Amino acid sequence: AGHRIDGADITHGGATVLRGGSGRTEAAPAPGPATSPACVEAIAWVCHEANRAYCETLDDHSQRGWATAPGGQKESIRSGVLFHLRNPNSTPGDSHAAWLAEKKAAGWVVGAVKDLDAEPPTHPCMVPFEKLPAAQQMKDFLFHGIVGAMKRGYGLP
Repeated sequence: AGHRIDGADITHGGATVLRGGSGRTEAAPAPGPATSPACVEAIAWVCHEANRAYCETLDDHSQRGWATAPGGQKESIRSGVLFHLRNPNSTPGDSHAAWLAEKKAAGWVVGAVKDLDAEPPTHPCMVPFEKLPAAQQMKDFLFHGIVGAMKRGYGLP
């Protein structure tokens, strides 16, 4: 009853739960305890791909698929998943606040565009949740909802 990624299709118990089409086949981790590395990885993967798809609806095609995403980006997403798993009453705004604190601690500052190569690196979302445009707040709503849905779907506490 493990999970597999075929192309970018995610299956659970033999049923396809997310259909993609990258042409790659990779094994997805089976869920374990809520904060197990396998569970966090599976949830982070889905959160990333949903965010990437949402960005494309905004005509932002800069996000790479999970398999080729930068390691720092993956670590940030895993950290966000753990935040929600450990804080079950958290809100999308809390999610953004945790992301913002993590980025500030790493030296990021607000800037007109996301620029990993700037010194210091910049990101336009380095503001409180309430000051984000609705289209950017949606990313936090999606992330929060996906973590909660997958946690319930896996039967985790």
